[in-house]
Amino acid sequence: MKNITILGSTGSIGVSTLDVIEKNPDRFAVAALAAGRNVRLLAGQIEKFRPEIAAVQTLQDAESLREILGPKHTLPILYDEQGMEEVASYAGADMVVSAISGFAGLKPTLASIEAGKDIALANKETMVVAGSLVTRKAAEKIVKILPIDSEHSAIFQCLQGQKLSDIKRILLTASGGPFYALSRAELKKVTLRQALKHPRWKMGRKITIDSASMMNKGLEIMEARWLFDLEMDRIGVVVHPQSIVHSMIELRDGCILAQLGIADMRNPIAYALTWPDRLESDLPSLNLAKTGPLTFFEPDIRKFPCLGLAIEAGRSGGTAPVVLNAANEAAVAAFLENKIGFVDLPKVIEKMLRNHSIQDNPSLSEILEIDADTRREAQYLITKIKKG
Repeated sequence: MKNITILGSTGSIGVSTLDVIEKNPDRFAVAALAAGRNVRLLAGQIEKFRPEIAAVQTLQDAESLREILGPKHTLPILYDEQGMEEVASYAGADMVVSAISGFAGLKPTLASIEAGKDIALANKETMVVAGSLVTRKAAEKIVKILPIDSEHSAIFQCLQGQKLSDIKRILLTASGGPFYALSRAELKKVTLRQALKHPRWKMGRKITIDSASMMNKGLEIMEARWLFDLEMDRIGVVVHPQSIVHSMIELRDGCILAQLGIADMRNPIAYALTWPDRLESDLPSLNLAKTGPLTFFEPDIRKFPCLGLAIEAGRSGGTAPVVLNAANEAAVAAFLENKIGFVDLPKVIEKMLRNHSIQDNPSLSEILEIDADTRREAQYLITKIKKG
């Protein structure tokens, strides 16, 4: 029996993880749950899975959760950043699913590693902003980091049994989001509602916007750089609208190995939870005879400059990815509130990057400080941008 803590249990990855756990009660139990502000959904999860401890975002959220659960529940309910980190390092867990969205997932993930917990990682921003720090700490604590993102899970699966010296490069596939076929002129007219309609995957709002701008693929390149210990130039991207091939590796003899499957996050989640074993799945099998043609395109960085900015920041290293991620999170939040337009996203990010003097090998405190400064400066810039 493997005891699992889920950080971000009410998000799409958290809900899918709990579905995998529910279908395999002989393999998994829930040790702890941490969520944001969706206390009603969290209350239902607590009733069903009976964790030993839980955490929410604020004291008010904790009080609301206690009220919903009622006096019969004596479950410890923690809150704020300290509470999240305490749940992340909870002694009763064997593995932690890191699925808190964005930069907020960094400190809880580090707390889990410090406590010696294996990590099933869905929070790519942790690797983007602190990949060197995280991988070094994981090595010190002899902690495994297993990818949940479908692309990184695909690479991880393709690498099984391969010699690292035989790997020429890895190829991350991108759906292209809802706008890959639009012209640059048409992108100026897209709406928030259109951007939130992903053609293949059901995801959270922030990651859906990142997919539409192709920033998500840039973040995934940086995550892959640390997960698989490869130089940025050995990580490529191809647009694959059907989302059947989840990613590929190219070997030095020119052979390419690909991992294919249906577009359902429960498959990579299950593999991360059980590696090196696999679970029997009740999900539908991929029917290749009915998928139709599989197409692949080079990404258009002129049309999707966020991808180019991410690649540039990844190559620059140091604190550049911290600035890129903070500026992107601030810009996406503004777009979700209809404060700026879709084509304003890269403008905010590029301005923040151009104004930043890169520091090499930042400490955690420096990462936190630069993240906060960038968000503050980005908010000021956003107020000056007129949505058009």
